[in-house]
Amino acid sequence: MISYVKHAGLKVDSRLNKFLMAEILPGLDISEKSFWDGFAKTVESLGPRNRILLEKREFFQKQIDEWHSRRKGKDYNIIEHKNFLTEIGYIVPEGSDFKLTTSKIDPEISSIPGPQLVVPITNARYALNAVNARWGSLYDALYGTDMIDGERQSENYSEERGAKVVTWSKEFLDEFFRLKEISWKDLDDIELAESFLKNPNQYIGKLKKGILLKNNNLHVKIIVDRNNAIGANDRAGIANILVESAISVIMDCEDSVATVDVEDKIVAYRNWLGLMKGTLTEIVVKGGKQFVRSMNGDEIYETAAGRTDKIKGRSLMLVRNVGHLMTTNAILDGLGRNVGEGIMDAYFTTLCALHDLQGSRMNSACGSVYIVKPKMHGPDEVELTDELFSNVEEALKIPRNTIKIGIMDEERRTSLNLKECIRVAKSRVAFINTGFLDRTGDEIHTSMELGPFLPKALIKTEPWIEAYENRNVDIGLKCGLRGKAQIGKGMWAAPDQMKKMFDEKISHPVSGANCAWVPSPTAATLHALHYHKINVMDRQLEIESGKIRNSIDELLDTPVFKGSNWSEAELIDEIKNNAQGILGYVVRWIDSGIGCSKVPDINNIGLMEDRATCRISSQHIANWIYHGVVSQENVLEIMKKMAKIVDNQNSGILNYEPMAPSFSGVAFKAACELVVNGRFQPSGYTEPILHLNREKRKQQ
Repeated sequence: MISYVKHAGLKVDSRLNKFLMAEILPGLDISEKSFWDGFAKTVESLGPRNRILLEKREFFQKQIDEWHSRRKGKDYNIIEHKNFLTEIGYIVPEGSDFKLTTSKIDPEISSIPGPQLVVPITNARYALNAVNARWGSLYDALYGTDMIDGERQSENYSEERGAKVVTWSKEFLDEFFRLKEISWKDLDDIELAESFLKNPNQYIGKLKKGILLKNNNLHVKIIVDRNNAIGANDRAGIANILVESAISVIMDCEDSVATVDVEDKIVAYRNWLGLMKGTLTEIVVKGGKQFVRSMNGDEIYETAAGRTDKIKGRSLMLVRNVGHLMTTNAILDGLGRNVGEGIMDAYFTTLCALHDLQGSRMNSACGSVYIVKPKMHGPDEVELTDELFSNVEEALKIPRNTIKIGIMDEERRTSLNLKECIRVAKSRVAFINTGFLDRTGDEIHTSMELGPFLPKALIKTEPWIEAYENRNVDIGLKCGLRGKAQIGKGMWAAPDQMKKMFDEKISHPVSGANCAWVPSPTAATLHALHYHKINVMDRQLEIESGKIRNSIDELLDTPVFKGSNWSEAELIDEIKNNAQGILGYVVRWIDSGIGCSKVPDINNIGLMEDRATCRISSQHIANWIYHGVVSQENVLEIMKKMAKIVDNQNSGILNYEPMAPSFSGVAFKAACELVVNGRFQPSGYTEPILHLNREKRKQQ
């Protein structure tokens, strides 16, 4: 039974209020009364608008369903569909050109291109690993992955492999930090590096042990310790090469977590508070030893001019709030209704961030709060978020536009109206990005009546996805994001396949994206090398000077079957792959409250799974059931077969409860419900079903 306390006409869970009073407000010049007064005012003014906008989503979906239904048996006509979407207001008129006016942007956002991590804020160890991933060892990243010889190394040290790592690393230095006349492998005194550099501007200064270099605005530390140098023939005594890696981190309160009640939300807010104060720690046991992990400090160095300066030791932290859909019973409005969880997130994550803004500025030197807002549908929903942030700023007495917005371009109506989405928040925008999984999940759900969609691998090869990726960059640059904001690309999902990532993910900086998501600190170190090879700021200037490469017509070229044929075996394999991914993810979400983890796929390849992967897979099967590609009965039989495989893959997990042979557990039923009832879920989102069943499981 929840115990509530009353504030300004609201009912607040007493545990949340206690956390607010005991842990967040101390040290801030904000009273309990002023906080809840501002919160209540926002709930009263924006709560009804939020509900109206959710109804608008349903209205548009109904209109689109009916439009496709009336044309059953006819060829899909893109021009007719575009005209219809414009007529009903789904596509809004595009206004005149404009430029972003966002100010007080940290260099990690505006001028340092590089990798970006996304981590569940509820896991303190992951959060600390991520914020400390600003620097990564190139030697470790090469040695411990499949980058050398295409194989991962066992735990035993190999001198031969170590020598290959050193050779590879010296070749990296030779390519991007060229010396006059000699190679880095021939350098015998690191003190001579400054005078030997072909470009002396790359020399930044002297470290306590080594030197600091810079290329394309990314730093590299060369650590010298002759007693611990790797490789017997290292004449300069280089012990390590540290690469500036994860430039920024999104601390995630949304797709990567399973926060279904006030206790879960307090864990999320407490960790974010600790990061903002710089006090978060975690006890870690590794190799039989126990130690305390905390946030890295900055490092002092001596500049070339003989002055002292410091280089930042931590990644810049953004925080991802939840979207507009979900509500929470942690706070009830005057009529006893759950308030929007996104409203609660905006207030609490910003309030926690005030400890950084009004304190040491360990995170944002420019005094900004970076909130990534997901799953917004079109300009009116972005405008609602802009007003929400203004409300928060007024209530917390901080300057207007202190809170910056990250617009995730992952819903169809946002992609079609991206310029106008940016316009309504042009004084706040600090981030836009693309995400194949959520964007495709929304495409399937929105166009459910059009026909059966292609298999997922083929969807990626269709023209619409290239149009989506290109238009995001092109429109962002035309709106003035270069030098002011991040333009991001999606996640590399396979953390054990680093050689493949290294070969393929260079496409992201080439595309003009100045950040891209990676699944681990190690992946960040390796992906950072791509930004040494590609000067993204120059690439953006080149793209910005050209025309927008793809039209809305190409974006509306929906990837449904167009007369292609697949064998029954191929179709069954596709369903198995989707079903296995759903079950592997959902059983951990429901039973253990794990919102993001490395889940083995059908071929036992570990893939990073979150709600976006669950959304696309469940919508894909639901689409095929609806159009008779496969029967519901066959899908449920496949789900049972795949549940046995998932059980076997998870057999080594302590206290794991198998789904088979009873198939009566909450997790299995929830996974099946996502598929069977996927067509009826709002925008195809998985949250309502997952939250309901996780709450049920916790009660058990």
